[in-house]
Amino acid sequence: MAGADPLASLSEERIDHRFKGLPPDAAGSTVAALTAEGRNLFTGGFTTPVLALSAERLEHNLGLMRTYTERHGLAFAPHGKTSMAPQLFHRQLAHGAWGITLAVPHQVRVARAFGVQRIFLANELVDPAALRWISQELDTDPDFRFVCYADSTEGVAQMDAALKEAGATRPVDVVAELAAGEGARTGARTEAECEAVADAVADASTLRLAGVAGYEGEVPGASPETVTAWLRRLTALAVDFDAAGRFDGLTEIVLSAGGSAWFDAVADVFAELPPLTLPVLKLLRSGAYVSHDDGAYREKTPFNRVPEEGALQAAFTLWAQVVSRPAPGQAFLNAGKRDAAFDLHLPQPHTVRAGDGTTRAADGITVTALSDQHAWVRTEAPLEVGEWVGLGLSHPCTIFDKWQLIPETTADGTVTGYVRTFF
Repeated sequence: MAGADPLASLSEERIDHRFKGLPPDAAGSTVAALTAEGRNLFTGGFTTPVLALSAERLEHNLGLMRTYTERHGLAFAPHGKTSMAPQLFHRQLAHGAWGITLAVPHQVRVARAFGVQRIFLANELVDPAALRWISQELDTDPDFRFVCYADSTEGVAQMDAALKEAGATRPVDVVAELAAGEGARTGARTEAECEAVADAVADASTLRLAGVAGYEGEVPGASPETVTAWLRRLTALAVDFDAAGRFDGLTEIVLSAGGSAWFDAVADVFAELPPLTLPVLKLLRSGAYVSHDDGAYREKTPFNRVPEEGALQAAFTLWAQVVSRPAPGQAFLNAGKRDAAFDLHLPQPHTVRAGDGTTRAADGITVTALSDQHAWVRTEAPLEVGEWVGLGLSHPCTIFDKWQLIPETTADGTVTGYVRTFF
């Protein structure tokens, strides 16, 4: 139905045992009804461990990246694989995003199910079943824009064959992916290989060359100098392709890069691009900003290098409870690998909440290891069984995937909504 809310079904979902941390007495309620109750995370029956997303910090991060991309003349397609949360996709779009970046066909299906109209697939796509579905989406929805990588002539041939077998009537837009150097991830290793990919796309009736792209985060030994050098190779490739007439017939040229660690370099180098024969969609894809973190991304965010641009804020707190004090200086919390990101850094305690509701800084308290359902804690400070410990987490991409329904809370603990994820 035209004008229907693509997120409406999420508010009617029933609360039950699937959603950890939520109040047991809310079972059977809809998400909308539970939201309307405005419960408090600490006194409203939530059970530990429970992950909370700060409403204020989330809004700050969304606004900051909007002003950043607008200031630098960049279009923005944040990487949705960070959250896989349609509600956040739509909030990002409402904050000016051009579209959403994704990595695999399943993620594209989720985004399409919730009404996302522009998708950049930052990956190669050679799966015939997925290509058949993409073709159907393009053929039935003239407003759907889809772009994906291609990095080999063999991949192009497989795409073309699958799309022809599917009876595709609308070409799939592809960008030639330039690898970030030897030892990097996907991508053609040389400009000559990118030219061969472009030639193959030109010969494929089911495909259209839309531009060039890559991922600077995979530059081996990444530094400002090496990342900048690779980005200049990418922009030079766009200039050369344009001069050779490879983009004839388009209305715009796609030029895309940008993870969460070097988007300042992307902005600087993309600003150097000379005028081309067509408008250029300078598409940044950074995604971790939406929640930011208390570890890896806090350490390497470009805003640390250019502080006058602003600062992102860590929006997640995992609240766990002290369940055991078996020895002096040792404690155990009831949250572990099933609940917390741990692939880059261990959780960092920042707040202790006592049973009477008072809080104190978690000074002298350190998580030293994680079991499946326990955090091993070394403490030099008082810490009582039953107290809640607020943990900062590192690596947004492995936080969201452990929680299906995440309370969004204000600073005083009031729950203002629930974010649904699909992994």
